[in-house]
This record gives sequence, C-alpha cells and structure tokens, in this order.
Amino acid sequence: MNLFHPVKIGNLTLSGNLFLAPVAGYSDAAFRSVCIENGAAFTYTEMVSAEALVRNNQKTEVLMQRGYNEKAYAVQIFGGQENVMAEAAKIVLQKTNCEVIDINCGCPVPKIVKTGAGSALTRDPDRLYKIVKAVTKAVSESENPDVPVTVKIRSGWEQKMMTWKEAALATLEGGAKAITIHPRTKAQGYEGHSDWSIMKDLVDLVCKKVPVFGSGDLFKPEDAKKMLEQTGADGVMFARGAMGNPFIFKDTVSLLTTGSFEPVPAEERIKTGFRELERLVSETSEKHACLEMRKRFAAYSKGIQNGAELRAKIVHAATVQEYKNIFAAFF
Repeated sequence: MNLFHPVKIGNLTLSGNLFLAPVAGYSDAAFRSVCIENGAAFTYTEMVSAEALVRNNQKTEVLMQRGYNEKAYAVQIFGGQENVMAEAAKIVLQKTNCEVIDINCGCPVPKIVKTGAGSALTRDPDRLYKIVKAVTKAVSESENPDVPVTVKIRSGWEQKMMTWKEAALATLEGGAKAITIHPRTKAQGYEGHSDWSIMKDLVDLVCKKVPVFGSGDLFKPEDAKKMLEQTGADGVMFARGAMGNPFIFKDTVSLLTTGSFEPVPAEERIKTGFRELERLVSETSEKHACLEMRKRFAAYSKGIQNGAELRAKIVHAATVQEYKNIFAAFF
C-alpha cells in the first residue's frame, strides 16, 4: 500500500496526505507558507472565534488571510452556538476564498471549553450535530456551496467518558466531509500519550464514507509512517512536530516514497526562519513579527551546536537587524 497519496475532501482533491494542523499562535500565513515550501499538501489557519467574526473583530481577518503560495487551505472556526457558527461560516466565505471550513471540537483550553466550544462539543453529540448541520446548511446556501465542512474531535472528555464514536456519527449525520481525530481526552490536554487504537476504530467505523485524518504525537517522519500503517488513516496532521521544523513534511514524503530522508542542515533551518520572519513583518509589523519569532527561532535552533547560548540571545531580539546580528555571529 502506498502510504503517501492524494486525498479527496468532498469535491476537493489534494496532491498529498500530509497536513499542517491548526495551531493557535503559530499557524499564521507566514508559517503556513514555509510549510508548503517544504511539502505540506494542505494547511489550516489558527482557530478563529465565531463570536469575534460575527462581531466584526478586525483581528480575526488577519488570522484568515491566505498565504501567498497556498493553492488550498482551510479556515478553522470555533463556537458553541449553532446560529453564531452558521453566521460565522457565511462571513468566512464572504471574506476569504478558502477551500474548506473546519469546525474545532477538540481544543481543551478552559476558556474555550467553558463557552461550550472546542472539546465541550465532543461530549455533547446532539449539539455537535446541530452545529455541523447549521454550518453545512449555511455553506450550501452561499455562493460557494461546494466548500466542504470538516470537523476535528478528541477521543472524549475523560477516560470514563469516551464519546468519540457518538461525536463522529453526529458529524457524519450533520454533513461533515472529513473527520480529524486527536485521540487524547479533554482531561489529558497535551499530556500523556494519544491512543492510536481509537483512530483505527474510527477508520473502521467510518468505513470510507469520508476520509479520516490523524493527529497526536507526530514529532518525526517515522511517527507519521507508523500512524498511517497502524491506523489506516487517510492522512496525518502535524502540529507541535512542525514547530521550528517545517521540513518534517518533505522528510516524511521522502521516507514514505523512498524509505529514507536527509536531515536539513542547521544553516538551511535558520534561512527558512528568516523567510518566515520577513513574511510575518510584511503581514503584520516588525515589532509584532520580532516578538513572535522569539519562540519560533528558539524552535528552529534546536539541535544546533551551542543552541542554548543562541536561544539566550534570541529571547531578547526586538528588530530584524538584531536577529541578523545574533545569527551572523554563529554562522
């Protein structure tokens, strides 16, 4: 079986099955663009608040911008009320030409959950169904009726409340064209291990009605290969594993198609970080971009000789020139 292959989501055909997950505070257009340069077949925006969209919050528009090299991308929205989510979906289609609208039913962060959004929906299949159906209906009545609606879920609320099956069936009934599962519970957050056996069970349950994508504990190309082999998932989504390492996509493509890959040299890693910085400056401001890139350059510099000394300087950089000076001393 060829583990690297095209994928269909509704009427959308993607060239590959390695995706960048929606990552709050990270997967902006600048970062997504370098992931695409390095082999990501599809990318998701940071999650966008449906409430903020409906209230016309200007910051949300920045989150939804298409990257300059994105042939296809998804806007992920979150919310706990079906009417607000439906209205938000209409706004997404008015303000962007995204290829997919994804509904977040997995975020475990308390401030999201307490509004009835994120992981709260995984334990409330009835409301999840109503939201998916409302969003699907809103899209079908828009000028872009073929845009598929997809959903990301978790395995459940806690170990004693594993509701992934009910949640998955609710999303299918509501009209979702793909399901992504992060097989951790809300209670786990990002701790412990994700249970890939649940992913396999979901693949069996869905039985090819729609594609199933996997997320969770994908930190190196070998992890993606194992997930695809062990679960039968149609594709994988890299999240934390892509931070500071957008090369994980091309490394994984190489592993899946040739059986091996060559790690990217340190200098190339940093050059990619500077491309991301430049794009972030052009999309926002130098001040914002340089503050944001502190954590990102720290991630890019992992594994570099004397990296700790380098990171001690990175966390104080405030201008593009300061970053250039810091790295010039190392290369």
